[in-house]
Amino acid sequence: MSAPRSALVTGGAGFIGSHLADHLIERGYAVTVLDNLATGRAADVPDGATFVEGDVRNPEHVDRAFAGGIDVVCHLAGQASIRRAWDDPGADLSVNVLGTLNIIAGCRRHHTNRLLYASSMTVYGNPTAIPTPEGADIAPVSCYGITKYAGERYVMLAGAEGDPRLDVTAFRMFNVYGPRQSLTNPYQGVLAIFLGNVLRGEPVCIHSDGEQSRDFVFVGDVCRAWCDAIDTPGTVGRVFNLGSGRDTSVNALCDAVLARVGATRQSYDISSAPAQPGDIRRSVADVSDIGRTLGWAPQVDLDGGMSATVRWAQTAVEEQAG
Repeated sequence: MSAPRSALVTGGAGFIGSHLADHLIERGYAVTVLDNLATGRAADVPDGATFVEGDVRNPEHVDRAFAGGIDVVCHLAGQASIRRAWDDPGADLSVNVLGTLNIIAGCRRHHTNRLLYASSMTVYGNPTAIPTPEGADIAPVSCYGITKYAGERYVMLAGAEGDPRLDVTAFRMFNVYGPRQSLTNPYQGVLAIFLGNVLRGEPVCIHSDGEQSRDFVFVGDVCRAWCDAIDTPGTVGRVFNLGSGRDTSVNALCDAVLARVGATRQSYDISSAPAQPGDIRRSVADVSDIGRTLGWAPQVDLDGGMSATVRWAQTAVEEQAG
């Protein structure tokens, strides 16, 4: 498989997508970004990328993004909030499933045969195997998890059937964090939510008992896996977990964030609330498969990744305060 010359990143003005666009440009790709700016920021689209403001639900917008020829598509655009999916499951279905079908159709119309898809660890629901391997039972407990798995299966089907067939890879991403994650969006990114609260001096709310755990993986490690997979034949037709392989409780995460500002849960205003719909009790990735196939392993631990995120967040909050 020869190295692609051009790449389309859907959702490339968003948190993960903008970092991926950066990494692809660093590797010599001509990058096009398609984003409707519902949650992304035009300012985060890298210099040197071609920006197409548009929606994956609109085939005309998709065609504009493919104009000039695309060798590989990295499809990250989607509705990424579990809570919003409960409130409006139809909108969640439209973006995450119809949008994915439009991207598959765009690949076929424009003769692009490499497609990478952003799936989610939420497809597992509350897994019985911890760490959770890719072969574990699929039992999503949220509308969001259902639509991400539906998109994943459509992508895999496109890789097995159709004319032309697509070389597809899907990544079940765990809790990705890092600079550029929204500090003001209450619907996603618990680390960024806590950081935003603390840096603005706001109370922190912990849902459930705080002992639910998540696998936090740094955005730079995630982007490295996506980029390395593009030209690795062994990834074609495969689904991989992308996580750190370690979990951290929400209470421990809160303690770590507070420590960055010299506070503790005893000295800071902490409130509690019931568990949120679709919440998962424990989430840890088994990343041995992607390690064998790509030689990939996370390089940034939570302490180092949090340090980088806090430095960025402090500047971001100061700029917002103006």
